[in-house]
Amino acid sequence: MINSFFNKNWSKSTKKSIRDGYGDALVELGKNNPQVVVLTADLSESTKVDAFKKAYPDRFFDLGVAEQNLIGVGGGLAATGLIPFCSSYAMFSPGRNWDQLRNSICYSNLNLKLVSSHAGLSVGPDGATHQALEDIALTRVIPNLTVISPLDYHQAYQATLAAADLLGPIYLRLSRSASPQITCPETPFTIGLAQTLTYGQAVTLVSTGIMVSECLKAAAEIDAEVINLHTIKPLDISTIINSCKKTGKLIVVEEHQQAGGLGSAVLESLVGAGFLPPKIKLMAVPDQFGQSGTPEELFAAHGLTWEHIIQAFHDLTLIT
Repeated sequence: MINSFFNKNWSKSTKKSIRDGYGDALVELGKNNPQVVVLTADLSESTKVDAFKKAYPDRFFDLGVAEQNLIGVGGGLAATGLIPFCSSYAMFSPGRNWDQLRNSICYSNLNLKLVSSHAGLSVGPDGATHQALEDIALTRVIPNLTVISPLDYHQAYQATLAAADLLGPIYLRLSRSASPQITCPETPFTIGLAQTLTYGQAVTLVSTGIMVSECLKAAAEIDAEVINLHTIKPLDISTIINSCKKTGKLIVVEEHQQAGGLGSAVLESLVGAGFLPPKIKLMAVPDQFGQSGTPEELFAAHGLTWEHIIQAFHDLTLIT
């Protein structure tokens, strides 16, 4: 049974890009908050900040192909009391500017928002060099840094508005591909609070970002409780524990390397809380680089489709 706060007809909804939610929210923020400024590294159209550029050209800065400088300038603006949103691809940011993010931004706890699109396998034809499968691992280990991964357009919109209101550095992880609209404009969103999308008794499926829709497809065939972990840090472990106490089985699904990703974060938190469900499966990229292909082809190649989730559930069920 799907939670009443979510779109019951999500599978038939018009697909929209998650990154578009970010771009549209920026324009709204620009209208209501004069402290908001936007920076990019020569990727204004691809990261969907071009509408902000047109609406507020005096609050927009293109730093060129220089991601380390992007963070340095953004940090300087944050130190003056502004709220910089720094936009690039996840492969380049935090991929190329992790040092600046750690030492210049997070160590000083500056109010900078690092927003990166093209994360995960869903970048598709761009191939391994542009498929950031390590960014969750890179960001969640840095003190003071909040890590958010919205699942669709509406949630990206809400997350962007919420990021502007939360003091401190934030990493906002976005996908490029269009995805179904699982949430609605009125769906509640709170940073740090997981969302239970469907209720079930047989297994707990935990996911984030674009992979949540694959979990929902699986839940249409099995009695699964689906949890959207849109905030990876801080992680709402109590919602997961309460679900696992009921189901006894946990499957974590992500388009990221298995090492250091969402699954690792969940297991670390479960151990810290002194609770482990008896049956656990992590579904992620198994220590491999991505490759070129459509998102659907890549999910299938790496065992991350709803059919694979159902098979993982049946495999867990057979374990005694």
